[in-house]
Amino acid sequence: MLNTVYQLKRPRQFEVVFKEMDLDDRHILVRPTHLSICHADQRYYQGTRPDEVLRAKLPMALIHEAIGSVIYDPSGQFQIGDRVVMIPNLPLEEDPVIAENYLRSSRFRASGMDGFLQEYVQTTADRMILLSDQVNPMVAAFTELVSVSYHALQRWLRTAHARRNETAVWGDGNLGYITALLIHYLCPQTKLYVVGVHEEKLSYFTFADEVLLTSQLKEDFTFDHALECVGGQAAQYAINQMIDYIRPEGTIGLLGVSEEPVPLDTRMILEKGLRIVGSSRSGRSDFEGLMELYQMHPHILSYLENIVGEEFVVRDIKDIRNAFEADIHKLMGKTVMIWDE
Repeated sequence: MLNTVYQLKRPRQFEVVFKEMDLDDRHILVRPTHLSICHADQRYYQGTRPDEVLRAKLPMALIHEAIGSVIYDPSGQFQIGDRVVMIPNLPLEEDPVIAENYLRSSRFRASGMDGFLQEYVQTTADRMILLSDQVNPMVAAFTELVSVSYHALQRWLRTAHARRNETAVWGDGNLGYITALLIHYLCPQTKLYVVGVHEEKLSYFTFADEVLLTSQLKEDFTFDHALECVGGQAAQYAINQMIDYIRPEGTIGLLGVSEEPVPLDTRMILEKGLRIVGSSRSGRSDFEGLMELYQMHPHILSYLENIVGEEFVVRDIKDIRNAFEADIHKLMGKTVMIWDE
């Protein structure tokens, strides 16, 4: 059968490509229904990634945050019409020590291979998670992003020492919001600070104990552990500010993505005995853990609805481009595209 794939040929230019798709007894066919635009997608769309990266990875279909409806399953593990979250990380091997999202052999949708921006997605049962009816599809669309925060926090929790009286999150965007929200439920005993640069965006963080502007931090401000959700050019300032204010032997989790190397104050990292924990993407176990967390704390889903941004019904390339252009100018929230069936 022919599959319609919407590939980014070059920055700001999509094209329709028809690809032959063979049905077999191993792969499940999913029709994407709700697709969330990530900042990583925007770096390709706007052409802000290095030229050599764009040349190596384009053309390809974007989007790695999506849900869909099962339309064909020869294995019988899913019912036709089941709503599922699709996992973009595709491991090619197993390792008893290294998580699937860190294996160098793993592939990732919308990063050197087609993402979910296509009429049908061919995948396997282990790359799908059945969605509960309680999850709003607009929120479910960016499950992958939430799983990234969940994964980072699991690594951070395994590393951070037991004194967790106060925790600070740097970053007032979507990633900061999600990470701070999960901390609120995973570590209910901690006093939660959120540090950012936009008062309007900080107003979204109603669950935090205190929100603070980076320009107005007092000299005696301090905390046990922290997480960085800034990324980009501002990451250097944010991380070094965290290093300045954190207590000795604290743990800093890094989630923000930066294209260029970030200089850090290694002298103070050494003097304070700090632990720096990096994380990237997520794997199946993180999606499963997140779904369990939703069941334990359904209020998380209500808070996540606060960052559902604009919704775009898409039928063609023009609609897709309009959604990406609007997403560039948003202040806060996740832009979600809904396929017009």
